[in-house]
Amino acid sequence: MAEHRTMQRDALLDAARSLLSEGGTEALTFPALAERTGLARSSVYEYFRSRAAVVEELCAVDFPVWAAEVEAAMERAATPEDKIEAYVRQQLELVGDRRHRAVVAISASELDAGAREKIRAAHGGLVAMIVEALAELGHEQPRLAAVLLQGVVDAAVRRTELGAAEDPAKIADAAVSLALRGVTPRV
Repeated sequence: MAEHRTMQRDALLDAARSLLSEGGTEALTFPALAERTGLARSSVYEYFRSRAAVVEELCAVDFPVWAAEVEAAMERAATPEDKIEAYVRQQLELVGDRRHRAVVAISASELDAGAREKIRAAHGGLVAMIVEALAELGHEQPRLAAVLLQGVVDAAVRRTELGAAEDPAKIADAAVSLALRGVTPRV
């Protein structure tokens, strides 16, 4: 019985990822989850009390995976500059993955305080990863610089998600350039 419930819960989370990826938070409804999984709508409520509870569970499951992939990319980098580039590029690469597209949709949505707090905590974990590299570069306030750097990444993610006129690789290049050199163009 416990194994069946775990499989059903995983199916609901997978359906939620698909719905978020395809249509954003507006698409994440209990009737849509029920339809995708073949469950009765009332059965969905046995697993999650609200849409926010689904989002919170996705955060708990998917953000650590996102963070681990970013961290692994940073660990392969040799210099602080390379770590910053890996931090930016890996997050932007993950945008195309359906599982991670759901994370992006979640981050952009209007959620209750509990879900927003889980997202803030997850983003805080991402930001903490880059503080050391920024300190090694001599930033007087590496934590502040890390928060601002994540703002650049978030803006690049949104730009990519919008299907902007720029190629996603150009958006990534611009975000890395801004992260490493500010607004001063390369000479």
